[in-house]
Formats: sequence, C-alpha cells, structure tokens
Amino acid sequence: MTEFTRFGPAGVPPMFRLIGATTSDVPRLLHEEGLDAFEYQASRWGTKPQIKQVDAQRLGEEAKKNDVKLSMHGSYFINLAGKKEVVEASKERILAAATAADWMNAYVVVFHTGFYGRFEKDYALKTCISALKEVSSKMKSFGLKAKLGPETMGRKSQVGTIDEIITINKEIDNTQLVVDWGHLHALHHGALKTVDDIRQIALKIERELGIQALRNMHCHFSKIEFGSSGEKRHHTLDEAAYGPDFSMLAKVILEFEMHPVVICESPILDVDALKMKEILELLIAEKQGAGS
Repeated sequence: MTEFTRFGPAGVPPMFRLIGATTSDVPRLLHEEGLDAFEYQASRWGTKPQIKQVDAQRLGEEAKKNDVKLSMHGSYFINLAGKKEVVEASKERILAAATAADWMNAYVVVFHTGFYGRFEKDYALKTCISALKEVSSKMKSFGLKAKLGPETMGRKSQVGTIDEIITINKEIDNTQLVVDWGHLHALHHGALKTVDDIRQIALKIERELGIQALRNMHCHFSKIEFGSSGEKRHHTLDEAAYGPDFSMLAKVILEFEMHPVVICESPILDVDALKMKEILELLIAEKQGAGS
C-alpha cells in the first residue's frame, strides 16, 4: 500500500534549511529519508510566479529523478467570494501558481477558496464556482496541466466544508479532491474522534464523487488546536492533547484501498511525515500477518 500512498512535507523541512539546502536539493533529501512527496509553498505569491522558470524546471527534474511527487500550495491571498477587484486578483494568483506548477510538473495547485464575508453561504459558494470556472477555462486555453485543488477549511468564516468542496469538484472538470483532515476536525470542534467518523466522510465522498476520487485524494494532515471559530494552530503527532489521531485515517486508507498523497503540516514536517508512513506500514504488516 505504501508504494502507492505517498508522504511528504508542506514546505522545506527546518533541518534542510539549517544545512543550507536549496529547493532543488529537497527531492533528493526527502528520498534519502524515505519520503516521496513534496508540497512547494507559493503561499505569499502575488499575481506573477515568484520562482524563475529554470529553477522550477530543475526542481521538477530532481523530483522525477528521486520519485518525489510534487504539489503546490497557492497564495493565501485568495478570496473568490470577495469584491470584484479582489476576485480578479485572486484568479490571477491561482493562474500564477498554475503556471509555475506546470514548469515544475506539480500535479495540483492547492488553495483556500474564499470567505463568506457579508454573503450568504450558498451565494458565496456559487460566486467561487463561477470564478473557478473562468480560471479552469483559462488554464485549458494556456495548456496548463495542473489540477485545481480547493481545500477543506478549518474556520467557520471560510468557504470549504466537505460538502462545499465536493460540490466544487462536481461542478468543475479539472479539479483534484483535497481534504485537510485537521481542518475538518477543527471546523466541527474535534469531530474526528473515531475511525467511523473518518469512514463516514470517506463514504460521503465515494457516494458523491466516486471511488476513484476517494482513493486518489490529496490530503493534508496534522494534529490541530481549535477554538469557537475553528482552527487555531497545528501541533505535532506526539502531542496527545490534540487530534485527530493519524492511525484512524490509516485504517480508513487500508479499508477503502486508498492511495492518497499525504502532506504533513505539523511543525516538524518531515519527522511527522515519516511517523505517519511508519504507522501505515505497521498496520499493513499487522493485516498481512493476520491473513497468513
């Protein structure tokens, strides 16, 4: 199963920076650790790519050489349900990320869709879908291959419930399902307490989008702290006071024969990504032992 389920960090791990690694060194260093995914962070970008094309292409080459699957996290400054000028700039930011993703052969651009603000939730969602249809059309006309990855969100003010993300994926062709399990846990005030809590979300996805969308999802995972409005901050896997527990997701991955890309967003990016991989591998070994 782990030959299909990939694990990696959201951004360059702190230790890599301490040894002076460049971005193009990251795939090799991850491969040496036993990881095989990397989410490049374009979270502070404006309306133009902020990486040189030659550097993006080199990162892509190194990723291919080291069997590391690339994704990209787009700008935090995106609100597709805002004022007209904000929406237009947001669309340009997504296109900038998609352009650079194409250079490095990242398969998806993950992003936060928007905020409800003064709008009713249904209207905000429709506004986001309309804007994303325009972005999708432009991406096709430009020949950009990366998929759009609107992410489930962790705050009540944000567009991004699991139902909203499913609706967006239904409405727009070139989308990739992106589920941030920590966000879902925080949004519903610690809702993911059991394996069945996660199983029910998996079943909903399977019913609405089909088994392949479920099996091929892109995930973010970390333990998370939350308050009355939802997400507050990410925590490490060893911090017992916070949830959710990754072993619950690992059991659902096995149950539904999933092979997602799992991106770790904890403060110790690669360390916890390896722990998640080890948890899944242990469950696989136990299952194989029980069946022999």
